[in-house]
Amino acid sequence: MIPSFLSFSYFCINCSSMNTGIYNISLNFNQILQLVRQLPVTEKIMLSRELEKEALSSKLTQLLEAFKTNELDDQTIKSEVDRVRDVIYGKKKKN
Repeated sequence: MIPSFLSFSYFCINCSSMNTGIYNISLNFNQILQLVRQLPVTEKIMLSRELEKEALSSKLTQLLEAFKTNELDDQTIKSEVDRVRDVIYGKKKKN
């Protein structure tokens, strides 16, 4: 059971109070899950969207890091684009 002092709308990891300062609350996965289950459906959807954004951002960063290279420059890319266009448009002109 979650104590009543932990009932709030969103996860309150770094909560601040005007009178007493900042509180840090350590919650494990199951405690967070219990809190999420108490949220209204609309807030669960909002939370889901925020988590999805974070996951996509992380995946995009990993993807960009995987393809990061110092071997490509603008001229190399332009040359390859021109070569591919010549192949594609050259075929269309012949047909």
